[in-house]
Amino acid sequence: MNVKVHTPSTLKTGSGMSSFKQFLLSLLATTVSIVLTFGTAAIIDYRKNQAAKREMTMMIISDFDNTIALVKKIDTSLRECRRIQHNIACHPEFFDTLQYNIPTQMASWIIDEFPETTEKIFSSNIETFNIIGDVNFVNEVSSFYMKRRKYKELIMTEIKDEVLEEDSFESLDSLLEIDFPQYVFLNMGNLASFKDSRKKCMELMNVSEEDIAAFNRERKIKHDKSRTKAQIDKALDEYMKYEEALEQAREKLKK
Repeated sequence: MNVKVHTPSTLKTGSGMSSFKQFLLSLLATTVSIVLTFGTAAIIDYRKNQAAKREMTMMIISDFDNTIALVKKIDTSLRECRRIQHNIACHPEFFDTLQYNIPTQMASWIIDEFPETTEKIFSSNIETFNIIGDVNFVNEVSSFYMKRRKYKELIMTEIKDEVLEEDSFESLDSLLEIDFPQYVFLNMGNLASFKDSRKKCMELMNVSEEDIAAFNRERKIKHDKSRTKAQIDKALDEYMKYEEALEQAREKLKK
């Protein structure tokens, strides 16, 4: 008995297979398009996040450097004050000559303050942790700013209050009451702690001294350009103001 198998007409002509191939190609094209779209978006987002992370890291470490620079200035001043005070303690006869050398020496930093812009950005931005993505770095930065606040309160403010008292340098007794050796010792410890935090943060974020130097140069260039534009705008406003006044005066003379 012979059995004949009948092939569907759609397959005989190839139209069914052709439609199936077209479906597969369309599905593949759609899949590739989706992958490329979302993949490209993911890459762009990743690069933006990395750039934001790098920018914030550089801003923070640059702020650390500004803090350390001021603490170094204070350290130099306090050491000189300690030296002067020691000379007066050993030679009281020099009191009249040297008594005002100490406030003169401290004038180099007595009105200085730590800039807090970067700290406020770091502390108030709820996206900070997501941007940085490193809990150890965030904790170290938070610790640095906490130490800086304590330093300002317990050392800078205390020294200023004591030194700026009216009678601090009026007599030998009052001058010798200022404990400059202790201030130098405390300042030295804080300076070392600030430097240590900076080093840890740079290691955690793989930042080099060259990176920081390049960032500061770039920021200085941007700042200079901005300042130049502001100067030009100001000069242009002045020009227009005086030019308009002259024009009005000329019109009045013509009448």
